[in-house]
Amino acid sequence: VAGLGAVSLGTSSVAYAAAETITVWKTPTCGCCKVWVAHLRKNGFDVVTNDVSDTTAIRKKLGFPEQFGSCHTAKLGEYVIEGHVPAEDIRKLLQDKPQARGLAVPNMPLGSPGMEGIGTNAGVRQAYNVLLVLNDGSSRVFKSYAAIPPVKT
Repeated sequence: VAGLGAVSLGTSSVAYAAAETITVWKTPTCGCCKVWVAHLRKNGFDVVTNDVSDTTAIRKKLGFPEQFGSCHTAKLGEYVIEGHVPAEDIRKLLQDKPQARGLAVPNMPLGSPGMEGIGTNAGVRQAYNVLLVLNDGSSRVFKSYAAIPPVKT
């Protein structure tokens, strides 16, 4: 319908015009990758998964520096998302549209999406940074997450 412009979606604090499709390459047996994919879907992303034996070749093909590598690699529009990046940070990336290759959370930190602890590690989070990987291969901190220590009983 012509002339609609912006459309209100009720009182929802988060409104998406359409689900963004993110393509994820992961190994078929990685449980944390499956949990990260579920986190994305829960947060409104349409996720297409591809099982591969190793994500290194995918990162290379996408031109993403290997030093930021993790257990899964994703592509969303012009951006690469590497590792356990929270959905809210991906949304901010899409909103801000910086000139960059993408976002990365190297090293699979405990407590990042998909790496939530279980048992005695439930609710624990290691401090970690989401990195904005720039086109020249350098990076800067996009967002920092503080550590949440274990609850002493």
